[in-house]
Amino acid sequence: MQKIILTGDRPTGRLHVGHYAGSLKERVELQNSGQFDKVFIMIADAQALTDNAEHPEKVRENVLEVALDYLACGIDPEKSTIFIQSAVPQLTELTAYYMNLVTVSRVQRNPTVKTEIKMRNFEASIPVGFFVYPISQAADITAFRATAVPVGEDQLPMLEQCKEIVNKFNSVYGETLTEPEIILPSNKACLRLPGIDGKAKMSKSLGNCIYLSDEADVIKKKIMSMFTDPNHVRVEDPGKVEGNPVFIYLDAFSRPEHFAEFLPEYANLDELKAHYQRGGLGDVKVKKFLNNVMQAELAPIRERRHMWEQRLDEVKMILKQGSETARAAAAETLHDVRAAMQINYFENWHI
Repeated sequence: MQKIILTGDRPTGRLHVGHYAGSLKERVELQNSGQFDKVFIMIADAQALTDNAEHPEKVRENVLEVALDYLACGIDPEKSTIFIQSAVPQLTELTAYYMNLVTVSRVQRNPTVKTEIKMRNFEASIPVGFFVYPISQAADITAFRATAVPVGEDQLPMLEQCKEIVNKFNSVYGETLTEPEIILPSNKACLRLPGIDGKAKMSKSLGNCIYLSDEADVIKKKIMSMFTDPNHVRVEDPGKVEGNPVFIYLDAFSRPEHFAEFLPEYANLDELKAHYQRGGLGDVKVKKFLNNVMQAELAPIRERRHMWEQRLDEVKMILKQGSETARAAAAETLHDVRAAMQINYFENWHI
């Protein structure tokens, strides 16, 4: 069996460091590992429209922004197929068939759906398209026979639902679909970065993000304003590192060479944490170090993005060709699904 990756993002805004730490960085490493036969990366515009139907311009304007972020991070169109979801109509047909295999109560129990509904204040009136997006996501994954799906921890319930759909389909219609495995970030600190305001989730809608495309001065301003331990009022006060966004970001991004370059009086992050915990280390010093770390990480990404921004026609062609490749792959799966369900009438009738 071929080893295939499917992953993607909703184009509702530019991508931020939460996306990068949570899955983008890992995707680039997996793409370059040589372990996978195919890598499909989807710009999920159809899924984004499920809760932005009245503002399609928000989605449309961000398709290229997300593509630029992908290319800036190191997604290589020679190694990965980048495509636009709505350009692959087979995904919609697969979703319709899978809907018959899932109950309303099962979707309602999906923790990710429950959280997202609450976050968007949809309790009173949930768009049907948004409600069933775990089923749509199963169509996306299975259409490309994905064996691995690198995502953040918050997507685990979606993968479990996808596996249920695969198993149900295969038990009813015969072995047809491929069951995927989830790949979580290897660094546990990257599972979910908090926002710079200390809120549990970094979110475009909450305005608490550091974007991959932010300029150096914007990144510095955001980092220096970050929430820390509210009880660490004076330099000499002992501070907490658990739940402290500045240290969570350092867990996710700092490496030993950063200390040698930017903060040589400490050998590693453990020493820095120990000093902060016993008191005598101010937040400003730690934030300045974090700024140096983040600038080192994000500067090459920003430079590549500027380069691709001068080649937008090439970016559009990458998306067009990628969507054609994706459409051909999904058509093969749809053909097998229709055959398994015995609704491929004109083939069976031999006319």
